[in-house]
Amino acid sequence: MADEAKAKGNAAFSSGDFNAAIKHFTDAISLSPTNHVLYSNRSAAYASLHQYEAALSDAKKTVELKPDWSKGYSRLGASHLGLHQYQDAVSAYKKGLEIDPNNEALKSGLADAQSAATASASRSRGAPPPNPFGDAFQGPEMWAKLTADPTTRVFLQQPDFVKAMQEIQRNPSKLNEYLQDQRVMQALGVLLNVKFKAHGGGDDMEIPEADSPPAPSPSHPTKEEVKKPEPEPEPEPMEITEEEKEKKEKKEKALKEKEAGNAAYKKKDFETAIKHYTTAMELDDGDISYITNRAAVYLEMGKYEDCIKDCDKAVERGRELRSDYKMIARALTRKGTALVKMAKCSKDYEPAIETFQKALTEHRNPDTLKKLNDAEKAKKDLEQQEYFDPNIADEEREKGNECFKQQKYPEAVKHYTESLRRNPKDPKAYSNRAACYTKLGALPEGLKDAEKCIELDPTFSKGYTRKGAVQFFMKEYDKALETYQEGLKHDANNQELLDGVRRCVEQINKANRGDLSPEELKERQAKAMQDPEIQNILSDPVMRQVLIDFQENPKAAQEHMKNPMVMNKIQKLVSAGIVQMR
Repeated sequence: MADEAKAKGNAAFSSGDFNAAIKHFTDAISLSPTNHVLYSNRSAAYASLHQYEAALSDAKKTVELKPDWSKGYSRLGASHLGLHQYQDAVSAYKKGLEIDPNNEALKSGLADAQSAATASASRSRGAPPPNPFGDAFQGPEMWAKLTADPTTRVFLQQPDFVKAMQEIQRNPSKLNEYLQDQRVMQALGVLLNVKFKAHGGGDDMEIPEADSPPAPSPSHPTKEEVKKPEPEPEPEPMEITEEEKEKKEKKEKALKEKEAGNAAYKKKDFETAIKHYTTAMELDDGDISYITNRAAVYLEMGKYEDCIKDCDKAVERGRELRSDYKMIARALTRKGTALVKMAKCSKDYEPAIETFQKALTEHRNPDTLKKLNDAEKAKKDLEQQEYFDPNIADEEREKGNECFKQQKYPEAVKHYTESLRRNPKDPKAYSNRAACYTKLGALPEGLKDAEKCIELDPTFSKGYTRKGAVQFFMKEYDKALETYQEGLKHDANNQELLDGVRRCVEQINKANRGDLSPEELKERQAKAMQDPEIQNILSDPVMRQVLIDFQENPKAAQEHMKNPMVMNKIQKLVSAGIVQMR
């Protein structure tokens, strides 16, 4: 576990996330408190954040645990240097060189410490000469150069850097206060056309050398007076064991195998792709993308069982590694796709649907959601196909007819429903069930069945008689009349339809004559006002003017009645009880 935390810390340090690196190294230290390398690495991370007191504490602990390890003294020297404790830094670097005389990092650190000590001593003896870098910060050219360079362009978005550069521009001697800020040093390199390097990895900053010659006359300052900026101590690369180095090399090889597998996959060379992905899996078992990619190849080849095994393996390994939830979801989606390909009956879709649902709990991906919806629809369609049996449907319909005759309407509904499950295209079953619903007073359900009956067979007169009867009971006499008349177009001599027309006309005429009781009229008007068609008629400005003319201008009203559309709408209002003709 300590090695795992250490590896995470190294990765965070390499990416520049020093706070995260400190956290991981701290976790590792809690698990292995006597490991000197962990303190060394955390010291480097603290130094990167300019937290030199903490860096010094860890460096001392490193030396305490491993006095014969030269890198510990390198950390110690860098921490002292960051705290401007130059003599202590020199002493630390010299002790390290006693252990490892050829260590370039220690030699470089010693040179920096000695140079900084010399510069510090020079400043303590008198006022510093004018800053020779002053011209570099003058005028708008400074901002233009910083903007043009891709490295410093990013710094211009940071308010503290812009403020520092403005202060230096106003007073170049302020540069000394910002020598520890790597951004300012980088900007100085851009303005002077000099390339700077970080101290890490044994490389020194490439800045103009400025040895301290004898003090010249104050009235004749020369370029030799340029003060060498105090070097900023930078941490060295993290300590990497042979095991970690080997692991890194294997990971790089695995990535190359993956790229080769991807190229083969695009060329439809599936066998070659599988070989590359398998090799990548053997080299690096910490990345489940190799497994999911191989699963994709098996899916394309139609080897669904192998695909499912790889997906299960990817999910299991991904849980162990705490991989990205999107990767887990991808593996589950791929497994669900393979299960759908293997499905032969409705029950076979159940595990696929369950797998897609699990994938969506990991990551709600639109593609996975579509696959789930398609699987559910396919399952439902197959269930209907498997359940379809016209013979059993006829038997159930006959059982329903018997129950209807015995006035056992709920039982009849059950048989008709089962009949429709066996044969959902039978208009007779819908017609008969509509009649049951009408008897039970479930008028909306009866109307829906009657309309479905007419949809399945527009020439079946029973559908119209069922629909008309429901509308009549709902006291929508004008709509019922239209339904009966529509049925008569297909069966002009059907007595039920003719009787329906007669009953509707009687009710409509009764309303026209004003023979309705106040209660009947009020009920009819309230029902009519809920009808969208009636609402549209009453909200029509033209019809509102027509109704006003009926009350105030009979002559104009007669002219309106010559218009068939107006006449039809007036008739609807009369039938609904909204308008009464006297």
